Order: sequence, then structure tokens, then C-alpha cells
Amino acid sequence: MAGRCPYFAMEESSRGIRSGESPAAALRRILSTPGAHQAPCCYDALGARLVERAGFPIGFMGGFCVSAARLGLPDVGLISYGEMVDQGRLINEAVSIPVIGDGDNGYGNSMNIKRTIKGYINAGFAGIMLEDQVAPKACGHTEGRKVISREEAIMHIKAAVDARKESGSDIVIVARSDARQAISLDEALWRVKAFADAGADALFIDALASVEEMKAFCAVAPEVPKMANMLEGGGKTPILSPAELEEIGFRLVVYPLSLVGVSMRAMQDALVAIKDGGVPPPSILPSFQEIKDTLGFGRYYKEEKQYQVWNSSPPSGQPITGFSLALQTLPSTLNPNHTDIAEFGWARMRMYQNTKLDGGEIGCQCRLEDSYKH
Repeated sequence: MAGRCPYFAMEESSRGIRSGESPAAALRRILSTPGAHQAPCCYDALGARLVERAGFPIGFMGGFCVSAARLGLPDVGLISYGEMVDQGRLINEAVSIPVIGDGDNGYGNSMNIKRTIKGYINAGFAGIMLEDQVAPKACGHTEGRKVISREEAIMHIKAAVDARKESGSDIVIVARSDARQAISLDEALWRVKAFADAGADALFIDALASVEEMKAFCAVAPEVPKMANMLEGGGKTPILSPAELEEIGFRLVVYPLSLVGVSMRAMQDALVAIKDGGVPPPSILPSFQEIKDTLGFGRYYKEEKQYQVWNSSPPSGQPITGFSLALQTLPSTLNPNHTDIAEFGWARMRMYQNTKLDGGEIGCQCRLEDSYKH
């Protein structure tokens, strides 16, 4: 499938998705290179753009942070498939890096999972993570999680693979098991091996509790990339550096709370400052110019000038970018009551005007020569 088209594409040298490359192909290429590739979790288009601007090769749309930002509610299965797809489409339109989307438990049975896969593909995702929890699902690293049977979990991955084939897509399927907390480490290891055999492209066990458990996980299906979840601020999994994770065998590292957590704290601090009669200090509040630069105001204005049209001569000193205009001399007394017929072509546009003047008809022609190909 063709690559998606973000509103403001990055320069070719810095974009994660190359020209003509699908998002999934870009993700596969990145995961095939050495290193434990970092993917901070984002929850909206602005956060995704900041991830890209910071130089990260991959983004991850996490269900925890989307539920928090979009609903103001905990990640306990309340957010829906439609809300996640809609959020993902906006995120993917904002960036030129591959983004993995949290697909939770697929939002139903195997048929629901097929619809989820196709919806995430259409939203522009490079990958999707699917877990084996029952519905309603629970947040990772929390108590009380339950998983579906082995057989049903494997069938869900097979349904996802079938949906990918039917779509002609190469979306990366990240298969997650929550069986480490729900049952045992051995059960989780068995499941991820079965997920790999069923066609999953990457594997993840949530809430691994030690480096030894992380090593045991990476020893399963060693040819399949493994994902680590560095839950900031008090999760069950040890927080390790990318170099340490790479040495263990991980190829992908996500950070689920950093952006949403610091955003919450920054907003709380800003509200305190406003309530006290002031404004947030420069240490936490960017200048208006910095905000505009991040959002792309300058780039928008630059591109807008390429398509600017003047009813008369352009302002003093303003060149006509991309066009040359050849006008036949027109009488200054022409009546504006006239009819326009426009004919568009690859190289030029002609506009013919028949204008009535003093009871007679005067014909005039404007020709707009186009100096570029559409």
C-alpha cells in the first residue's frame, strides 16, 4: 500500500517514512536495524509531531494516554474502537514517522478484530498491538487482569493476519500477552511463542517483573522482534536504558506515561499560576513564536504565497511565484458585468471574457502560463 500523506511532510532526509514507502514497510525497515528503538507514547496530533521533531523514528499511540486525554477516564476498557481509530487518523496525518496503534483486545471476537485491523490500516497506522485480555480489559501493571483461553487468543492473531492479507497490507502485528500477571510467566511465554507461530510480527509480555524474566522472554522465538514497556514512575518492569535493553534482546521500547504525565503536571502548575493572578513562567510556557513554529505557521505562510492571486498588479516588491502572466491590453472602461469560461490544461490556463461595452461586444483574452506541472 502507498505511503500516507501528512499535512506537513518532513524533509526527505529526516522523515521516517520514505517516498513511496508504506508506514508498515518503514516500521519493518527500522526494526530490522540494530538497536532498541524508542517509541514514546503520544495521545494526539500535537504530541505525535513533537515526538517526530525530537528525532524519534517511531511513535506509539497508547490506549492509556488516549483514554486519559480524550475521555478524562482511566484505561479500563471504556474507550471504543471508533474513538481510537479517529484519534489515530489525526495522529498519522500529522507526522511522517511510522506509528503503532494500541488496539487493546480488538474490541470483540475474531470478526471484530478483523474490522479493527482494517480500520487501523485505513487510519494510516504502521502497526497495531493486540492483547489477550477479556472484556472489559484492564490497564497494564494493575491487579485483577484476566485473559481469554489459549485457543481463542491464538485465533485472534490468526484473524488479524487474515485481515491483513485481505487488505493487501503489510501492517505490523504486535501480539501482547497479559498472562504474566493473570496466570504465570510460563503461560505468558507459551502464548507469545504460539502467537509468533500464528503469524505475529513482534511480541510483548506486559509487566515482566525482573531482568531474568525479560531475558527469558527474549529467548522465545529469537527471530521475532520483542517490545519492552518502560512504565515510568512505579511500574513492575525494571527501567533500563536502550543499550541495556538491546543487550537483552529487545528491538522496540515504549514509554507510556512520559508525555501525558508531564502534560498533566504542567497544566496543573499553569492553572495554579493563573489562579494566583499571574501567568505560567517561561520555564514551562513557550513563547508565542515558539508555539507558532511548532505548529507550522511559518511553513503554512510560505506555501500559501505560491498560490496567491491578485485581482490587479501584485503589491510592490512581491514577485508572482511559479507563474508568468501575459495579459492583452484591456480598456479601462470595461463593464464588470461579464461571463467567464475557464479551460484548464497541464501547461496553461486560458480565461476568455466577452464583455459588453456601449451596446457592442468586445472580446478579450487572459492567458495564465503555468511554469510547473500539476
